[in-house]
Amino acid sequence: MIASLDDRTPVAADARQAALALYVHWPFCVSKCPYCDFNSHVRATIDQARWRDALLADLAHEAEVGPKRPLTSIFFGGGTPSLMPPATVAALIDAAERHWGFAADVEITLEANPSSVEAARFADLAAAGVNRVSLGLQALDDAALHFLGRAHDVAEGLMALETAQRNFRRVSFDLIYALPGQSAEAWEATLRRALSFGTGHLSLYQLTIEPGTRFATMAARGELEPVDPDYAAELFELTRSITSMAGLPAYEISNHARPGEESRHNLTYWRYGDYLGVGPGAHGRRAGVATTRIRKPENWLAGIKSKKHGIDLDEQLPAEAMGRERLVMGLRLEEGIPRAPIEGAVDEAAVARLASLELIEQTGERLRVTPAGMLLLDAILAEIAV
Repeated sequence: MIASLDDRTPVAADARQAALALYVHWPFCVSKCPYCDFNSHVRATIDQARWRDALLADLAHEAEVGPKRPLTSIFFGGGTPSLMPPATVAALIDAAERHWGFAADVEITLEANPSSVEAARFADLAAAGVNRVSLGLQALDDAALHFLGRAHDVAEGLMALETAQRNFRRVSFDLIYALPGQSAEAWEATLRRALSFGTGHLSLYQLTIEPGTRFATMAARGELEPVDPDYAAELFELTRSITSMAGLPAYEISNHARPGEESRHNLTYWRYGDYLGVGPGAHGRRAGVATTRIRKPENWLAGIKSKKHGIDLDEQLPAEAMGRERLVMGLRLEEGIPRAPIEGAVDEAAVARLASLELIEQTGERLRVTPAGMLLLDAILAEIAV
């Protein structure tokens, strides 16, 4: 069981090793958002029984070859997993408990779109065992939602949030900011309104133009101009200041929570604990073995039929690769990372130089990026990783 949920309190190494997370990927969406580069697909029809059985088979394979200790978290991601029948979610949760058992305070999260159709399933999803929901509100302005290609409007989104808060013990939601033309005043008003809803966790992401997305095509044609990086940095600092004063400080570069409300599942990733991934395109890390599932849904189904699992790649990572991954994941966190597991993965001269600029901080046996450094995290990682 994880010893502490407060990301600002470092967790003992044995507690990190004990964490075992399960990720289940549902690859389908009603439509593809123009900013999304996730493994999501639109299909006219879905054979729900076939998909349930295939996911259960992929899950059973991980149970055969993976760690044999209780799960500390499950995360249903996508795609849009709130489109899954609650009976399928229940079957997967029940199977996971049979295979591994659950820690006493297991966290079971499901990502959901805030449509009225999906919100109507929240009570059944809670009955199935989901105890935390992450809502993709993305904006609190109808014009911004239209720009982002979202199918819901603000009123529908807020009704879904209210329904979620009635049905789940823990609720988080996402917002995207640094949109073209968005003023600092408009974002501050949105953020303060978001904080007024009383959830214990917020995921606040700056809009990034990802390769292969519709926004990337628009940007290449000159139809969309990304926000100036200096202005985006101002919005980032404003965001951190407001959430901190409201009692939801940043514990990761884009995630904010009351102490004790951090995402246990994502902390397992960022602290480089073991996690199992099933479903199309899902990644896993178990005892130094990296797994990647077949990405295209139809090909993944074919893999399940022929091999009883959807694994495309399964390889033991060398120590230097594991050190780099620990570094890249751990420095996203406010708590930073222990030095011992990343020895040999960092350029010590670069660390010393960045420390002199107060962009990195070395405290005892830990290395962390300062608040000022978080604005330059990608550049810092490129500078210090070897």
